[in-house]
Amino acid sequence: MPDIPRTGCSAPTDEPPRRPPCRPADARRAVQRAVTERCRARHLPLRQQTMDDALLVTSELTTNAIVHGGGITGFDVEVDSGGVRVSVSDRSDELPVATAPVDGHAPTRRHGRGWPIVCHLARDVRVCELPCGGKRITAVVPLG
Repeated sequence: MPDIPRTGCSAPTDEPPRRPPCRPADARRAVQRAVTERCRARHLPLRQQTMDDALLVTSELTTNAIVHGGGITGFDVEVDSGGVRVSVSDRSDELPVATAPVDGHAPTRRHGRGWPIVCHLARDVRVCELPCGGKRITAVVPLG
């Protein structure tokens, strides 16, 4: 039986692990739910800017996995006092590339903005090769 990718969520739940979200909107909802529930349960401060940043990072990572990485193969969100940790895995071994923000094509370019946004908003960004191929990108958005 093939290995089924699982979606982790640090928010308490009685539901069994699920397949990773296939759309950025699904991933954003999972992050919003996990962050809200965990911060409430642990009495952690939550600014709207933090939530907005975490949702934008989630959207960019999942969109990049779909557009450039062959699809989302894994997704996880964890929340602790250090921040919101979002991990997205995909099928591609290719590393993200930051495109020059200013060039003659910048106003009309359709791709190349997401990775710099992730690197700007997250305190820590890591890219790990996966043993069976593909990669996992983990970004931590600070809570405070």
